[in-house]
Amino acid sequence: MQRGGKRNGAGRPKGRNAYGETTKPMRIPQSRIADVMAFLKQEAPVLMLPLYSNKVQAGFPSPADDYIERKLDLNNHLIKHPAATFFVTASGDSMKNVGIHSGDILIVDRSIEATHGKIIIAAINGELTVKRLSCQQGRIQLIAENPAYEPIDITEGQDLVIWGVVIHVIHSV
Repeated sequence: MQRGGKRNGAGRPKGRNAYGETTKPMRIPQSRIADVMAFLKQEAPVLMLPLYSNKVQAGFPSPADDYIERKLDLNNHLIKHPAATFFVTASGDSMKNVGIHSGDILIVDRSIEATHGKIIIAAINGELTVKRLSCQQGRIQLIAENPAYEPIDITEGQDLVIWGVVIHVIHSV
């Protein structure tokens, strides 16, 4: 009978922790464990802002009142998976036809599966880009939403890492 070594099926299954994602073991000095645990338990400060019950007409004006229906926390409204969400700033005009402009802040969720048609953040050979993912007939392409840019064909020789799916765009007017 062999002893020691890896046992198949042993340990915690991947993605079965408080954050819903794989983990990485780290060495932390004993004196700092409480600090690290306190940091991980912190929640983002909640800023509740008023949400008025009236809709705002984009066509003809309508009479308005000042009734506040409820308070709105943008964290709850925009972020479904806090541990898997990050922000990134867009640069360039390749996605302008879907409303992503240079300087916009993109909210990206790593826990959403990147499937055909989704707008994703990807690293191609180490360079980040935001594009629409196209997976058709065994061919993978990253498509710009601006006709001035050609699609990027992903070949076996390229290193493609999908960082996440864009779920919201914060755009100043």
